[in-house]
Amino acid sequence: MDSKKYIGMDVHQATISVAVRDAAGKLVMESILETKANTILEFIRGLGGSLWVTFEEGTSAAWLYDLLKPHVAHVVVCDPRKNALLKVGNKDDRINPRKLTDLLRAGLLSPVYHGESGVRTLRELARTYLTVTKDLTRVMNRLKGVYRSWAIPCAGQTVYAPRHRSAWLEKLVQPGVRRRAEQLYQQLDKLVEIRREARQELLRESRKHPAREFLSQIPRLGPIRVALLIALLQTPHRFRTKRQLWAYCGLALQTRSSGEYRYSGGQLQHSKRPPAIRGLNVNHNHDLKSLFKSTATQASGANDPWGDFYQNLLARGMKPAMARLTLARKMAAIVLRLWKKGEHFNPEPLKRKSA
Repeated sequence: MDSKKYIGMDVHQATISVAVRDAAGKLVMESILETKANTILEFIRGLGGSLWVTFEEGTSAAWLYDLLKPHVAHVVVCDPRKNALLKVGNKDDRINPRKLTDLLRAGLLSPVYHGESGVRTLRELARTYLTVTKDLTRVMNRLKGVYRSWAIPCAGQTVYAPRHRSAWLEKLVQPGVRRRAEQLYQQLDKLVEIRREARQELLRESRKHPAREFLSQIPRLGPIRVALLIALLQTPHRFRTKRQLWAYCGLALQTRSSGEYRYSGGQLQHSKRPPAIRGLNVNHNHDLKSLFKSTATQASGANDPWGDFYQNLLARGMKPAMARLTLARKMAAIVLRLWKKGEHFNPEPLKRKSA
């Protein structure tokens, strides 16, 4: 008799709604648990057999995954954006875990990667650095917005420099507006200091990872970009091919086609009409896409193997935007290969392709 049990959890801040089905699909138990480690583990230990657990990716997903992984046979953290069947019909705390158990039992869930605990510290430091960088950019944009709202030209970086602030503040005649700019300058100074500390901690932690040695040899990948790559990708072995990495980074083309086959003279033939391209895939890691796109944009004007590769694409008649995309995809593929195989960067294949 199959002793496998499928457990669906609808996770909230205070409570977790749980539904349990047996191997035949029969609902055998429902419960509402307090979102505490001891309560959850006590419930899991009370269930016999081989336990398969699923819940949706969310704020507490990483904590719950690490908590349950040693105590169950399999944990699936599913992508809520791909669970279209959950949106059919009514939704509440009782129905949702039941649907999750059905989808888990049928193998219809799309998992979100959770697995490399060795880079957890680096991941948290990378999140801190990226968040502070975004906050700093937001404050800088708001500061320039104050001057532009009063028709004061503020192009360039001098508006942020401490030694020029008195001159810039004198241009704001209205006292309330000047006070607002002063407070934005205070935020700017604090965020610059926090970002500097976050950067140092991120670089210090990244030196503990062996992948840094191989990735840092790739031109245009500085220490910050290498640290972010290790933190965001965690391990290259989660991607079987480079195309899977392209899709994760938002560099994969979305295509649409229909009516691909037809009968001609009694023979089945594939249509020669190319599929319609609908841009890049939407569901992706935005930080990784920004990293590869910014690196490709910077490398497109450089005098190195990347720049030569980009110029060769333009010489073949490719549009600049598509050439930059191709360059970013090539960078991602090389990162994946070097990291997987532990190889050193060799620019010769790029030179042969650009010859």
